[in-house]
Amino acid sequence: LSMDFLKNNKRFSFKYNGKDAFSLSYQTIVSENENVLTTVYEFEDGLKITNIAKKYPEFDAYEWVNFIENTSDKNSGMISELWDCDATFPLKYQKPFEWKAQFPERESATKVYAPSGSSCKMAEFFTRCDSYRVTDHLQSGGPSAFFNPIRKYSATGGLSSANSNAPFFNVHKEGEGYIFAIGWTGQWNAEILRGENSVTFKSKIEDTNFYLMPNEKFRTSSVVIMPYKGDVISSHNKWRKLVKNHFSLIKPNEQAPFCASVWGGLTSDKVITRINTIKENNIPFEYIWMDAGWYGIDTKPTPNEFEGDWAKKTGDFRISPLIHPNGLKDVSKTIHDAGMKFLLWFEPERVVPTTPIVKEHPEYLLSKDTSASSDFLLNLGNPDAFSYCFEMLSNFIEELHIDCYRQDFNFMSLEYWRRNDTPDRMGITEIKHINGLYKLWDMLLQKFPYLIIDNCAGGGRRIDIETLRRSVPLWRSDYQCVANFDTESAQLQTLTFGNWMPYSGTATGRVYDEYRVRSSYSSALNMGYFYSDIETMYDAKENLDFCLKYAKEYLMIRPYLSEDMYPLTGFNYELENWCGTQYDRPSEKDGLIMVFRRKNSPYETSCFNLRGINKNSQYLVKDIDGDEFTINGEELAEFKITIPEKRTAKLYLYKELQNL
Repeated sequence: LSMDFLKNNKRFSFKYNGKDAFSLSYQTIVSENENVLTTVYEFEDGLKITNIAKKYPEFDAYEWVNFIENTSDKNSGMISELWDCDATFPLKYQKPFEWKAQFPERESATKVYAPSGSSCKMAEFFTRCDSYRVTDHLQSGGPSAFFNPIRKYSATGGLSSANSNAPFFNVHKEGEGYIFAIGWTGQWNAEILRGENSVTFKSKIEDTNFYLMPNEKFRTSSVVIMPYKGDVISSHNKWRKLVKNHFSLIKPNEQAPFCASVWGGLTSDKVITRINTIKENNIPFEYIWMDAGWYGIDTKPTPNEFEGDWAKKTGDFRISPLIHPNGLKDVSKTIHDAGMKFLLWFEPERVVPTTPIVKEHPEYLLSKDTSASSDFLLNLGNPDAFSYCFEMLSNFIEELHIDCYRQDFNFMSLEYWRRNDTPDRMGITEIKHINGLYKLWDMLLQKFPYLIIDNCAGGGRRIDIETLRRSVPLWRSDYQCVANFDTESAQLQTLTFGNWMPYSGTATGRVYDEYRVRSSYSSALNMGYFYSDIETMYDAKENLDFCLKYAKEYLMIRPYLSEDMYPLTGFNYELENWCGTQYDRPSEKDGLIMVFRRKNSPYETSCFNLRGINKNSQYLVKDIDGDEFTINGEELAEFKITIPEKRTAKLYLYKELQNL
């Protein structure tokens, strides 16, 4: 694709007063600045739509977003069926479907790799698009009960990556295709239509049936499109590089955070003891992560997250003097004096009914029903509510020297938005709320340039291209909330989330076990050994030595975990199987191999096909547990590993030495 594609296509579509908008009278103003194309459409009644499109030449990728404005002193006409992306792209010929056999030829079919969202399950951001899954295939012609030229997808409950769908798509046909990503942290829709020689991608906000008031202006959803040639795994590595270079809060040559977490309901003296213990034992954590439970003016200390009434105080972000009598200032000072940074949990958008703001400023809040027990939504589309939220968070960040602001979001918002819309303004409440969310994060990052934002929404339920560029999902799934979660879930989620983003994080749990820790290694990591009053084992020398050993090991391998990722095994839960991943760093001609022999596997030896290996070179391979040896590239490309003990994790570093 070239810039001519942007210039010669309108890229989006909508109806205006029930008619195709581009069949009406309008003027177009086009300006180009290097790789940015701005197209302004001015309609006769004062409606103005500005489409800003940008090209990333090194990836042959594009993004665009629409800004809609009413420049007149009267209400605009009705906008409906607003597809922020409505574009057709060339794709290899697809033979129209014919019932000549029970199933058509499937290896050459057009496949859609569309991941599920986060749902507190092992298989999150997982795409099942095998040859037998005809429901993931697109056929030109049809439709029929099984084969269809169109697939439709949508968000769930106003969360962009919850449950059934996440806003990422890879459309592949015999060695080429496109990756599409929707930028909207609310209720998006998408349609993918297969033509004989093309594919059409459409995406939008689900509810768009509204007029604009005089001088009203807002943005809608964005889209990112990356064409590619090659297999699916290679396409995902190209996508990881695009996200890493242009859509990530983590700056080039930096890494995502390595944290030790503590429960916010622990008293300050207990937290400070933990921090001093970490410092005295030289455990190289970068952040102290304080989770929920620290707020509510009368909240009492709790030993862990499963006790107390702290959850009923969400929305009352006054530090509890019963838990932290010095307002967390002594905790923050101890953290920074120990050479670490401070991460603090908030959930500003969810307000429980018993908190003071419900009585003090009911106009700031949205409700989904008349129930006295239902939570409220802080309406970030309300300027006064937005100002309150921004000022509250800014004061915390300044006074406590917060280095990472963690924003959670533990409920479905779609009902709240819809209940507060009128029939002729459907979608406006959601649009303004999400505009407010982006503005909140943008203003915080502008005011505090050093700040990192951790995007958590009951796990990874608000991951899309717009949140990725402003935040990092350090807690990608609530499946790891319990101390002894299924270890294999971390292995699998590193593979699935890793297809779509170079940076995401999980936790080790709270069991001292090498297999568990190594299974949790991802580009960001949280160790839970200091978390609650239950975790008193950190006082034991052997446990502190354990933390030190694996903290150092993790920091040694972390740089590889955001590089090219190659699954060595398929996605599988079975404890009889092995699981493995290769991370290759082309810039340094080295890489990392992570292999897990699970507890019921009868196989002592497996052979793995590595990628990115120069078969005409020699490599130095180091088993992190001790052995080091030289091997030629041809042997390394078909790397044979023997693990005598079941439930064992092995890590190998390799480095190209010289050509043979």
